[in-house]
Parts: sequence; C-alpha cells; structure tokens
Amino acid sequence: MTKEIQRCHWAANVKPFYQQYHDSEWGVPVHDDRLLFEMLILEGAQAGLSWETILKRRDGYRKAFSNFDVAKVARMTDEQLESVLLNADVIRNRLKVFGARKNAIAFRAIQKEFGSFDSYVWSFVGGKPQVRRPTAVDFRSTSPESDALSKDLKKRGMTFVGSTIMYAFMQAVGMVDDHMAECFRAKRKSKT
Repeated sequence: MTKEIQRCHWAANVKPFYQQYHDSEWGVPVHDDRLLFEMLILEGAQAGLSWETILKRRDGYRKAFSNFDVAKVARMTDEQLESVLLNADVIRNRLKVFGARKNAIAFRAIQKEFGSFDSYVWSFVGGKPQVRRPTAVDFRSTSPESDALSKDLKKRGMTFVGSTIMYAFMQAVGMVDDHMAECFRAKRKSKT
C-alpha cells in the first residue's frame, strides 16, 4: 500500500499539472531574470482569476511574449499587443496585456540600476527565503515585505503589482517559503 503524498491544502485533490507546479516550482528560489519576469507577468495576469486558469495558459503566454524576453516585450508595438488581445491562449484583458510592456520597460530600468532584477527583488527579503509553515487558518496574502515591494514597483511605473499579487509572486519564486508543515516539500526542505 502506497502512502498518499501530503501537499499544501491548495495543491491537494487538484489536476496533475497543478500538483506538478506545486511539487517542482512553487517556493523554489528563482534567481534568473527571465523567469522572474515571467512570474511577474503571470502573477499580474492572475489578478481576479485562479492560478489554475493562468497555468493552463502558460505556454500561450510564452509564445505571445517571446518566451518572456524582457527586451523584446519592452519593444512590442501597439499593433503587436493588439494581436495578443486576439489570442485565446492568454487572458484577453487590455490593461493586463498592455501592462506587460509597461512592466518590461520598468523591469529593464531596474536591471540597469541594480545590475539585475534578481539583486533588486531579493533585497526585499534580505537575500534569502523567508520560511514560514502556515496552517490553513493563518495563511496570509500580504506581508510588510510585499507591501514595500508593491509600493516601490508602483513608484517605478509598474502595474498589476499590488501587495497581494506581490506576495503570490514572492511565494512563486521562493522569496517566501509558505509550504505548510505537513507538506512533503516542507519536510524535505527541513532535512537539508
């Protein structure tokens, strides 16, 4: 008899691709600017929607936004963005689609100022993951760090970067490790 894998409550009894995301990506520290940009855009696209909805369209986003090449996205024309709005493989919200270019421009300015977006964004958590082991009743959606990151990104011209979105981004890229105590990912991490 095989023992059932214990996952965070949000990743239990969901579709296999969603569990795969939880098991292999969520909470793993990311230091690659391309992937950080991808997650920034995807988390912004999620606003008002489920993460499952975005994950199902992830390949569509990669195709529509040149595999999240920030320089290419920053140079997208209005016409190119209008064509993205016709693409059923992405969320066809004008503000979110055009916001990708706006965020790419700000992202590149941050890279120029700090040497990388990685250096910039990880400074909000002191360069190392914040490890929490929440329960279902204390699962948070913001933190003082996500508040500060959100405020600074907005000041730099980004959109769809509210504190709740930034906390989800921080969880996704491993700046915050919120795997629940009973989750196999938390147990595996605590042994290392």
